[in-house]
Amino acid sequence: MTLGVGIVGAGRAGARRAEVLARATGARLVAVADVDAGRAEVMARAFGSRVYAEPEALFGARDVQAVIVATPHQWLAPVAKAALEAGKHVLCEKPLARTPEEAAALVAVAAQSKRALKTGFNHRYHPAIAEAHRLAREGRIGRLLVLRCRYGHGGRTGYEHEWRADRISGGGELLDQGVHALDLFRWFAGEFTEMSAMVSSAYWPIEVEDNAFCLLRTAEGVTASLHASWTQWKNLFSFEVFGESGYLEIEGLGGSYGPERLVIGERRASGAPSEQQIEFLGEDTSWAAEWAEFAAAIREERAPEASGWDGWQALRLAAAAYESARTKGVVRID
Repeated sequence: MTLGVGIVGAGRAGARRAEVLARATGARLVAVADVDAGRAEVMARAFGSRVYAEPEALFGARDVQAVIVATPHQWLAPVAKAALEAGKHVLCEKPLARTPEEAAALVAVAAQSKRALKTGFNHRYHPAIAEAHRLAREGRIGRLLVLRCRYGHGGRTGYEHEWRADRISGGGELLDQGVHALDLFRWFAGEFTEMSAMVSSAYWPIEVEDNAFCLLRTAEGVTASLHASWTQWKNLFSFEVFGESGYLEIEGLGGSYGPERLVIGERRASGAPSEQQIEFLGEDTSWAAEWAEFAAAIREERAPEASGWDGWQALRLAAAAYESARTKGVVRID
């Protein structure tokens, strides 16, 4: 059976999702909705689908079983909620919502409607990150000790006028790129119980943060640090995991972030550690792998990986970071 898919939001993320669907087996883009009718028309013509002026009309289409929500942050939760209530499975772009409260409501609606809700955490599906996660779970580097992530870019001319820089989005760089790191921290180390953070608008004349600095700790003592930045200027992704017997280093995401590579380090009793390096060249396959997992979850009638719950928990960490920055103190996370 071919899965009929609708996309709400025909911007950059929506266009990338449409391209993935065009190459996917067992799925077809049948409907597009966007407040910019011209943009929706362009996507619909490119992929042979219909255009709807309003998302509600798309949700009423019988041949749409799943919906991808690729809107600006302020519309993610209300659009995803309406789609779930209409009986559609939903893949919602990160950060899923603007607040933990909005995300919790979505998780409840998904449970009530018995539909799959997946958060667009495609970084889990980058091959270097996925392989590092597998190795960590298998005990390759022993008990986890510390995680560290640096992630950023330099914006664009006029970035301060884009929707991400508006307070209505719920936050700035922490909800843009930083939330990927928060999700990965949880994926590798489990739940965190303490958060200390600082945020700043260091360069861009905006009301949200262009830099976020976070320090987290689990109940077991695993510590994680994050610097997410819109003043990186040269695009950068670095994610490191240190254990008792070795380490895993991921650098790059392909494209402007540089080649994606994984370094596997083995600690020795004396002398320099031994290292193995794996490069993952070619196009970014994370979006296709993410879609394949979502489609499989629908077929198998199970909760998807990087579920709505995971989006909710990542937002709880982000909210704790904002609270810590506001109060200038350590925030406990239940």
